[in-house]
Amino acid sequence: MRLDHIAYRVKDRYKTAKFLQETLGYTVGHEFQITFQDGTNADCIALLPPEKRSKKIDEWNLNINTGLITFPPQDGYSLHAPPEIFVSDGPKGSIVGDWVEKREGVGGIHHLAYHVEDVEKTMNEWKEKGYVEFLSEEPLTCHEPKLTQVFSKPSELTGVIYELIKREDNKGFCEKNVEQLMESTR
Repeated sequence: MRLDHIAYRVKDRYKTAKFLQETLGYTVGHEFQITFQDGTNADCIALLPPEKRSKKIDEWNLNINTGLITFPPQDGYSLHAPPEIFVSDGPKGSIVGDWVEKREGVGGIHHLAYHVEDVEKTMNEWKEKGYVEFLSEEPLTCHEPKLTQVFSKPSELTGVIYELIKREDNKGFCEKNVEQLMESTR
């Protein structure tokens, strides 16, 4: 399991993106707008980390107990898997705008996404242990990019919404799934 991405809801996505670019070296990967059923919008920027992610990241075998790494980094790739960052904002009356306004105009981390080998299995394990409730009974799937994901309700233990995600092609966000997440947290 590794941190896949961090999602922020903010007052000004461009100022936030500029901060992350100038201080941490992120670059803009993709910008898009989500229009909700009520006609409001959220504007989104997906930021890519400065380090390359190995295309064979799923083949890494890291044994924390022994410190054994059986898939070493190669040719300019970082050993760690740096997270992408997702930044969104929206006008007053929108899902994102109202979320930021409730926090007195200060944005923040909305959710943390963890890459897991099997979303449904991990989801069921977490439910059986009583750690979190999920926003849907089944994981969401997307074909372009190919991924499976599910979102929790805010955890009573940490206050954070968790996303479990499995990327088949290691790229991008699924706009339809992002829309469903935002709608479910209204």
